[in-house]
Amino acid sequence: MMVFLTRFLLVSNKIKGRFQAGKNRHRFIDQVRIYARGGGGGQGHPKFGGIGGSGGDVYVQALPDETLKNVKSSKREQRYIAGPGDNSKARILQGVKGRDLIIKVPPGVCVTDDNNRLLGDLNKVGDKVLVARGGEGGKQKNEWSGTKGTKGSFKLILKLIADVGFVGFPNAGKSTLLKAVSRTEPKIADYPFTTIRPQVGIVEYDDKRQISMADLPGLIEGSHQNMGMGHRFLRHVERTKLLLFVVDVHGFQLSPRHAYRNAFETINILNKELELYKSELVEKPAILALNKLDMEGADELLQETLEAIQNNTETSHSHPDMVEGTTEENGEVRKPISFEDVIPISAKDGEGLDRLKSRVREVIDEHYEKERTVEEESEGDVGRRATTGVL
Repeated sequence: MMVFLTRFLLVSNKIKGRFQAGKNRHRFIDQVRIYARGGGGGQGHPKFGGIGGSGGDVYVQALPDETLKNVKSSKREQRYIAGPGDNSKARILQGVKGRDLIIKVPPGVCVTDDNNRLLGDLNKVGDKVLVARGGEGGKQKNEWSGTKGTKGSFKLILKLIADVGFVGFPNAGKSTLLKAVSRTEPKIADYPFTTIRPQVGIVEYDDKRQISMADLPGLIEGSHQNMGMGHRFLRHVERTKLLLFVVDVHGFQLSPRHAYRNAFETINILNKELELYKSELVEKPAILALNKLDMEGADELLQETLEAIQNNTETSHSHPDMVEGTTEENGEVRKPISFEDVIPISAKDGEGLDRLKSRVREVIDEHYEKERTVEEESEGDVGRRATTGVL
């Protein structure tokens, strides 16, 4: 009996280990905590006035084809320590600087310290930030003894950089839509929280213009409080140029234990989650795609939703005092998103997708032109004030 039990436990542990390994292998990693320390300075040579080499520095740098998963698996406990500076010698008075250490990350990573103080945003390939400085080499002012490098713990937080970020509850058809309009094969299944990890697809137009779209892990009610995938979802929409709301025209119900929401209520909840997380997100350009027109009863529900949106817009315009301000916790939306367009679609059958792709491009370009005009006018004002001596 004892032998049987031992064998059973060994087999169970092996199965559990394989399952956990497989789980970790497919897990999307968008935050890593690291420890970094600059190299110590080399010793000086007081007899001949030789100066020790400075310790190496530790940098975080954005490079192509990198992932935070590589960072997590490349060093035990994510400890990064730069090389020490060489000691000064009678034959080589100037010690050689210690080897610098580069922590390679993908573009889109922001680096913070343990107090959440931002040290740098690495938005494009080549951007880098110093996180730990090497110590000084031994010299007269430090009595010829090299000093220790700086050290600390830091967080590397990935915020996807994409032109368009999909916003919607699970099973709204976001993955199906991304697959239909771009060159990507996301994993799709018919159950809540279907998007295992963010998927980025590229939409290519006839003139070879490309626009990137990101399908993000499913949002749920309460995400601003970090429920579900909460902040992991919301931080990824911060760097997008355009929000594409994808809403099932038939409404949404997470499970039998949760309340059913019609399409208009779903839009308001999504609006509220964005505003409670970061109010400026509702100021982003946004398009609403009402999906699943191919299903029975869609036409009637579409008209009801469009009328509700129209009535809400008219109320907002006629009573601005009712919508100004910030959304209260568990309260009503007081800052409704003003959609650039509302487009009925069927991601499954392709209905409305050509118009959607066209409007996405137009809205992105329109807002780029507006921002460029504002920047040029701002620079012109500064130049005029400088010329007239008024600052």
